[in-house]
Amino acid sequence: MIFLASSSPRRAELLRQIGIEFETLEISIDESQVPAESAEEYVCRMAETKARAGQKMASARARLLPVLAADTIVSIDGSIIGKPDDAQDCCRMLAKLSARQHQVLSAVALSYAGRLELKMSLNQVKFRALEEWEIEACCAQDEPFDKAGAYAIQGKAAIFIERIEGSYSSVMGLPLFETAALLGEAGISVLKQ
Repeated sequence: MIFLASSSPRRAELLRQIGIEFETLEISIDESQVPAESAEEYVCRMAETKARAGQKMASARARLLPVLAADTIVSIDGSIIGKPDDAQDCCRMLAKLSARQHQVLSAVALSYAGRLELKMSLNQVKFRALEEWEIEACCAQDEPFDKAGAYAIQGKAAIFIERIEGSYSSVMGLPLFETAALLGEAGISVLKQ
């Protein structure tokens, strides 16, 4: 049993996929980027901050349980692309990703036994050229608005993805290879669940 410091249904789905029992902690942190902070530094800092916040939130009894946290971002041309503010922002983001390769970075942190361990996954995603009507149709729906880069690999925008180099689960929001490695280091085997 662990705590998941995230309300993401995608992360919960991925943890269930590998047989991990968990309880969700809904946390809120300042997600502002620090000036001159790289995408790698940012995503790692967010995962660590979420894990620490989750550990503080856990009750005294539950502080013995590991707290898992993750963060996923989209980066292109060295800039982080966050979640869209509105349909216009969504269209701008998808137009920027059209016919280009971008990076999806996912960091996962595990706080346990007074330690905090972190791993990161870097993935390359290539979008095909998008028609203006496709972008507008996508942004007229609810799906893109709580997603970094205005898309979900497991959603309707999957038809835009020409190629992925890396981990599907990482692009979805929780790198399972890295997560299993961290859990294993903490003595939690996903194979024995």
